[in-house]
Amino acid sequence: MENPGDVKMPVVPPDRVVLSVGDVKLTAAQFDILVDSLPDQYKVVARGPGRKTFGDNLVRMLVLSQEAKRLKLDQTPAYQTQSLFQMANVLASMMYTQIAKEIQIPEADLRKFYAEHRSEFDQVSARHILVRMQGSRVPLKPGQKDLTPEEALAKAQELEARLKAGEDFAKLAMAESDDTSNAGKGGDLGSFKHGSMVPSFEQAAFAMSPGQVSEPVRSDFGYHIIKVESVKTFDDVKADVQKRMLPELTQKVLENLEKNSAVVYDTEFFNLARR
Repeated sequence: MENPGDVKMPVVPPDRVVLSVGDVKLTAAQFDILVDSLPDQYKVVARGPGRKTFGDNLVRMLVLSQEAKRLKLDQTPAYQTQSLFQMANVLASMMYTQIAKEIQIPEADLRKFYAEHRSEFDQVSARHILVRMQGSRVPLKPGQKDLTPEEALAKAQELEARLKAGEDFAKLAMAESDDTSNAGKGGDLGSFKHGSMVPSFEQAAFAMSPGQVSEPVRSDFGYHIIKVESVKTFDDVKADVQKRMLPELTQKVLENLEKNSAVVYDTEFFNLARR
């Protein structure tokens, strides 16, 4: 199936008028600005195969607004009040974005936040070989012996020794792992964060360094031999840390703006007298 983002739409000069409704003319640049105001999940479609649909929606809105002007609805108190606050809402949204762009978070603060929330950012990429044992949640293969925990540990230790002797981890996983969901991929588990794996497996994996192979690790599935392929460092997740910190910092800027603004509530209307 074709990805909407892969659809190549015509590119025209930004000052070209691409849509006219009565006396309202919309250029390609203005059209793009309106698309930017959409939620992220709709932007790609509106710039691609959904461009005409978005245009149709604009036409419908402009036709209705021009008819409303003909009927002088733009002179009513309801329009004047609502338009005032809709424009304020647009400006407020733009200002919020501007504030977030201008916030510079010192490296020391980023590292401090990372250290305090490290389990939320840590991520490893690993492979494993599973040796199934009695009581495992992994189904027994046809013709396979149902190993006791002692027998499973002995087999896992044998596989560990073969790996330390130089055998390829991925090839050995394809041949020996009882985890059929990934044995065909050389035991590749991809990348995962805390909370994605059973506790004993997770504890071992996150304590390892890239390239390191574990001793047999027991879980309810059996015995695992784990090889960590890569570990994400602070530099790898720095952008994510900044993204996590921005909302709270932006909120503090907004609170300061509110404190320094002349805000007056009618105590009777807002029922503040009893507080």
